[in-house]
Amino acid sequence: MNNSAADVLSQAINVTNLEVAKGQTQDNDAESDCDVDKLSGSESPPVCGHPEPRFDLPEILEPGGGGSGAGDECYQAAAETIISHCREKAKVMGNEISAPYEVPHFPIELAESRKVMQQQLSTRAQKELEERKSYFDGDVKEMEDNLAQLNDLDFVPHFQRVAISGEDTSGVPLEDLHQASKLLVSALRLREKYMEISQQSFPKATKRFLNQLKGKPLEDLDSPEEMFSSADHPFYCVPTVTEPWNCEVLPNMNCELRMHNGVVHVYKNKEDMAVEKPMDFPYVNLPQFINDLNLMCAMIADGPLKSFCYRRLSYLTSKFQLHVLLNELRELAAQKAVPHRDFYNIRKVDTHVHAASCMNQKHLLRFIKKMMKMHSEDHVFKQGDKLMTLEEVFSAMNITAYDLSVDMLDVHADRNTFHRFDKFNTKYNPVGESRLREIFLKTDNYIGGQYFAEILKEVMSDLEESKYQNAELRLSIYGRSRNEWDKLAKWAVRNTMYSDNVRWLVQVPRLYDVFKSNNLVNNFEEILENIFMPLFEVTNDPSSHPELHQFLQYIVGFDSVDDESKPEYPMIDKDVPLPKQYTDTENPAYNYYLYYMYANMCVLNHFRKLRGLNLFVLRPHCGEAGPVQHLVGGYLLSENINHGLLLRKVPVLQYLYYLAQIGIAMSPLSNNSLFLNYHRNPLPEYLSRGLCVSLSTDDPLQFHFTKEPLMEEYSIAAQVWKLSSCDMCELARNSIVMSGFPHKVKQYWLGPNYQREGPTGNDITRTNVPDIRVAYRYETLVDELSTIFRTMQPTP
Repeated sequence: MNNSAADVLSQAINVTNLEVAKGQTQDNDAESDCDVDKLSGSESPPVCGHPEPRFDLPEILEPGGGGSGAGDECYQAAAETIISHCREKAKVMGNEISAPYEVPHFPIELAESRKVMQQQLSTRAQKELEERKSYFDGDVKEMEDNLAQLNDLDFVPHFQRVAISGEDTSGVPLEDLHQASKLLVSALRLREKYMEISQQSFPKATKRFLNQLKGKPLEDLDSPEEMFSSADHPFYCVPTVTEPWNCEVLPNMNCELRMHNGVVHVYKNKEDMAVEKPMDFPYVNLPQFINDLNLMCAMIADGPLKSFCYRRLSYLTSKFQLHVLLNELRELAAQKAVPHRDFYNIRKVDTHVHAASCMNQKHLLRFIKKMMKMHSEDHVFKQGDKLMTLEEVFSAMNITAYDLSVDMLDVHADRNTFHRFDKFNTKYNPVGESRLREIFLKTDNYIGGQYFAEILKEVMSDLEESKYQNAELRLSIYGRSRNEWDKLAKWAVRNTMYSDNVRWLVQVPRLYDVFKSNNLVNNFEEILENIFMPLFEVTNDPSSHPELHQFLQYIVGFDSVDDESKPEYPMIDKDVPLPKQYTDTENPAYNYYLYYMYANMCVLNHFRKLRGLNLFVLRPHCGEAGPVQHLVGGYLLSENINHGLLLRKVPVLQYLYYLAQIGIAMSPLSNNSLFLNYHRNPLPEYLSRGLCVSLSTDDPLQFHFTKEPLMEEYSIAAQVWKLSSCDMCELARNSIVMSGFPHKVKQYWLGPNYQREGPTGNDITRTNVPDIRVAYRYETLVDELSTIFRTMQPTP
């Protein structure tokens, strides 16, 4: 070994030993100097004011000649490396003693390298964002011209993709794949048929694959003409309504209406009605629905198909985990590159919340106390022939305003409501008194729902103040009488129940057995007639129900509600009586209710489309408890569903809900108090697999504590399931997509092209969802559809 190189190595070793000895001799001083840091809870390395050590490398002269030059260079490089390592350790770790190859207790270098990588990715994302934004600068006309020239590939972001190579990527034998594909395609065709007939939505990607299989020419579903029909689309200013009840009153069509076998038929005139010639408003008849229902039920019980779907769902979960591992930093960098936008100021919709419980318990308590102080002498309740003031009502209960507390209200769900829906329903009665529920939480009471309207206005004011939170509130129509719709519309219009942040759904409780036992109805058809006939009448002649015509502008759909865990025979067969002959005291099956709501909604949507009016969708409570057949009915008949917990037990249906991208509004806090513990909730599993799920509150009065229950729902989910910012923004985006807010409003919230597929339909400056995540979801869905439809294509 060359002497000069040996000297350098020796000096490096001596320097290391010197530092170790120095650290040992000054250990006590270091501890005493760092007492303040220890007392303050600081865990930073004890540098303690010692100067940075200096290491001087001697000048090394290369000896001439000899064959040991390469070895000397190696020793010299090793020596310099050791000295450099000691110098860096002294900078970072101070006098802390550490073995040369021990992993640092404070890996600052790892954190710094991660920051550098994020900065690089953020810079790149910012550059790509600026390039994308350049397409949307200028006026609307230029935007249309640019969009017409763009290719979808221009928008595909660069990220690490997970792909399976080889001839057969399904993981099952070709024969099993062919059989499974055949069944799945038939199920998707059924779903497409039911959605088209009822004017409800069906995903474009799945529709394109089905059209190819049918041999139909591919349609450009994303044509710019369809997206930009006029020059005043609200890309940069939010559309607001200043006169909510100002709408055109259409002339009378003079059509004849009659309910036939539980479905309202529309006739042009009396002559057509006499010969039973209704207008061509198609719907699926009951025998056909029963056949399709039985086919689907047989399909979900097929063993090989269950195995195939379970494998595909497991693959989707694993694929998403790999995607997150490979692209999490890129997604985070893309979000950081967007100015101003974060999770707090992206739009989000509470897609499932009941109006009677949309306030928290403290809000209701304050409101009741305020009414007792300001309106104690108002007559609010009629008991027999006696009118009672608000003060008399509380005096009869021996309660004063001072006595009232949250605990006394007793409206919050607790451990006693778990699997006890009857006890949960009693929580709607403040202080356990149904009178208070009628006074404060009903639209139809002695005071015309005045108090209920006032507290709802306060809730809507809170939503408007938050700016970015919106809600779809449920109001009830029971079907006991024909004038329920008029009473509800009168309450809404006279109290100006409108907000840009709120849309309404009408929920129909499944209470036929209660009405029948109390002799309020004679058969099931009377309930259907009371629910749907006023809607057909106002569509035919808006002047017959003017207030209802005004209110229907802001109603987006129907919901079917009640305790799904009630015992019932889940299947319906061809021997089931028609609604007019259904006079049993027991409740009809869930799918019987759902079918007749769907069938009447089909005819109503065709009628309203003919008149140029807004349409409705079906979004029932489905799969919260009870038989899995409820989810089969929801798959065939509903655009979206609420809850969907039982999908975790039925892999075939869960996979079909994924392929059809059926929206699922999930409420984990509600489920935690009623049917399923929070940590067992399948929402994170559904999200990772790519199902279209959103978070909702259900009943803030029973389940939430804060003024912003939707944010409370998001925050708890993020903490328990460790959701990333990208995950939460994706949930928020899903909530808008599946909501019933108008198309123009969604364009403002999500971007003008939100209906396009994949990253071309995403505007990260509005949604804060990275294009990487949207591209991954779209490409994964297309891959799954390709796997299924590949075996169905005719071989050349």
